[in-house]
Amino acid sequence: LRLEWSDTGAFEDRGSYAFPTRHAAAPPFATSAKDGALAVDTGALSLHYVRDSGRFTDRNLSMSFAFDGMPVTWVPGMPNAGNLRGTRRTLDGCEGDAALDEGLLSSVGWSLFDDSGSVLFDPDDGWVTPPRERAVQDWYFFAYGYDYKGALAEYARFGGPIPLIPRYVLGTWWSRYWAYGEQDLKDLVGEFEQHDVPLDVLVVDMDWHTPHSWTGYTWNRELFPDPPAFLKWAHDKGLRVTLNLHPAEGIQSFEEVYTSFAEAMGLDPGSGEAVPFRITDKVFVKHYFELLHHPMEDDGVDFWWMDWQQGETSEMKGLDPLPWINHLHAADSTRRGQRPMVYSRWGGLGNHRYQPGFSGDTWVGWEALQFQPYFTATASNVAYGWWGHDLGGHMGGATEPELYARWVQYGALSPMLRLHATTDPLAERRPWAYPRPAFEAARAAFHWRYQLVPYLYTMARVAHDTEISLCRPMYYEYPEEDAAY
Repeated sequence: LRLEWSDTGAFEDRGSYAFPTRHAAAPPFATSAKDGALAVDTGALSLHYVRDSGRFTDRNLSMSFAFDGMPVTWVPGMPNAGNLRGTRRTLDGCEGDAALDEGLLSSVGWSLFDDSGSVLFDPDDGWVTPPRERAVQDWYFFAYGYDYKGALAEYARFGGPIPLIPRYVLGTWWSRYWAYGEQDLKDLVGEFEQHDVPLDVLVVDMDWHTPHSWTGYTWNRELFPDPPAFLKWAHDKGLRVTLNLHPAEGIQSFEEVYTSFAEAMGLDPGSGEAVPFRITDKVFVKHYFELLHHPMEDDGVDFWWMDWQQGETSEMKGLDPLPWINHLHAADSTRRGQRPMVYSRWGGLGNHRYQPGFSGDTWVGWEALQFQPYFTATASNVAYGWWGHDLGGHMGGATEPELYARWVQYGALSPMLRLHATTDPLAERRPWAYPRPAFEAARAAFHWRYQLVPYLYTMARVAHDTEISLCRPMYYEYPEEDAAY
């Protein structure tokens, strides 16, 4: 049930990030109003509210339903000790276990999502608008008991389906924060071929652009003298290429496109002042895509890695820029007739529409690896199934051979198989650079993964149709077994 209270008595029909669709056919229900109370009964769930009593509290609102043969009554403020959690924005710096946000499922049979302060979408053009200024409560109450799959399927009616990912996402990704040049990457791909390790996606981290700033849109010609030729070479090898982006510092004077961008925004390029990053400005966003991204896509960049790290606030009150960036990039990525594709961090409930996800900069260590299966499966509780982890760990020095091999083996059974590390020379990720037992174990895992691709791609379609992610907790199938949790 959706429960909404406003001091004006006006309902909000505009969609939010978590619930872009507000309407669906209602199930059969009955209402009654007597003794100053409103009752709504669906047969499975009943609501009781004291009319004209103001904001929802534990004194004027209750929900009743049966769970595991026992009656349950919920009131606002009741803690949900059985919430099975969802996921989190990033694993940056995590050495092991990390706290997760609440999810939609709970072992006590109910959950509540508070959508009161969310930004809203303009129904005319789909653009984001600020949250309501007045006092409101906008809640979604889920009471599905052990029907975890049913809860996710029902959420998708309002939150949208999991997109069907491109097949190449399921292959091997090579990624490293390293100042590779064109020839370095060609040599690296040659080593993959020489050592019989398959490869599908070539990630070029932030050194693809000039080193003036964390934000950049101009190719580093010392490393890539002819970017279109390099991209064509990669495509001829059957590879997809993505580039890393940190867009928060805007378009600065050292960029090749600076003059035309400043003029398009009505600014004087002679000032040399950066064009600020204003992701809620329609004019800025138009030029952001058309002047910065589309030309490089036309040259052969397949998709973008949005490595957003610059905070959760923007010039619009209530707007976290990360989910809005994800929304815009996913929508824009379809202009070439392809499926929506943006590799980015988790932006909250509703971000399952924009996948796959980058889980962040973990530390090297057995504890970090131990946490990732739980973290990956639990994210399915918010329909976010396509995580791409830093396999091997991002920072923290050398990865011992067995830990490396085990991480690759886990990657073969993960949604995505993506090697990554930071600039530390000790952070080796090439399988053949490890002692032979570790290399052979890793290579066997890569081959096993590719044998599974037809199955995995089928399961990608199943996830799209059912909202049940590829990697999911055991309690979906055995909810009454304690061991499944």
